[in-house]
Amino acid sequence: MPYQTAVFDLDGTLLDTLEDLYRATNAALERHSLPRRSRDEVRLFVGNGVEMLIRRAVPAGTDEKTILSVLADFKTTYAAICEDHTRPYDGIIEMLTALREQGIRVAVVSNKFDAATKKLCEKYFGDLVEVAIGERAGVRKKPAPDTVYEALKELGMTTKGAVYIGDSDVDIQTARNCGMPCISVTWGLRDKEFLIENGATILSHTPKDLLPLIIL
Repeated sequence: MPYQTAVFDLDGTLLDTLEDLYRATNAALERHSLPRRSRDEVRLFVGNGVEMLIRRAVPAGTDEKTILSVLADFKTTYAAICEDHTRPYDGIIEMLTALREQGIRVAVVSNKFDAATKKLCEKYFGDLVEVAIGERAGVRKKPAPDTVYEALKELGMTTKGAVYIGDSDVDIQTARNCGMPCISVTWGLRDKEFLIENGATILSHTPKDLLPLIIL
């Protein structure tokens, strides 16, 4: 049966957000006189939400009060700079436009905090993304299925006829927990080998390659 709904991850799948995440992370660390992290380190820290990003970024043994202060500074800084270097990957807008022309419903579900998720989707995708949901209090984040189910509910759709698209092991686990097929993209924050090691079964190497996997 052809897919009727496509649920996308955001960071590393639709948007290249690494530079702004890297800069916000190091700005927060430096404010507390903590050592900087490399761009590659930050790339590997992303995927489980901003709190886990900061917990991974601070040195081992950092006290809880400091961690929470660094996290608060990160959120403030990132909210201010999250559009500075972020951009859609090449071919993403054309791919989303083609999905809309084919009548495919589109949602974004991210472990980025909710306000930033909505802000970035509205700025870069407009009505090409119908529903955008991020991390917020009281709702389990990915790989729990909760936010995906909420997005499908807002679309008026179900997991039947839906496919999940992401760039990480968290996305593979999320799709599995939702009972949905998963397409793993290799242009994002994790490479092909890592994805296969973590259970990826369908791979896409460019946004153009993604279209025939969704529009069956």
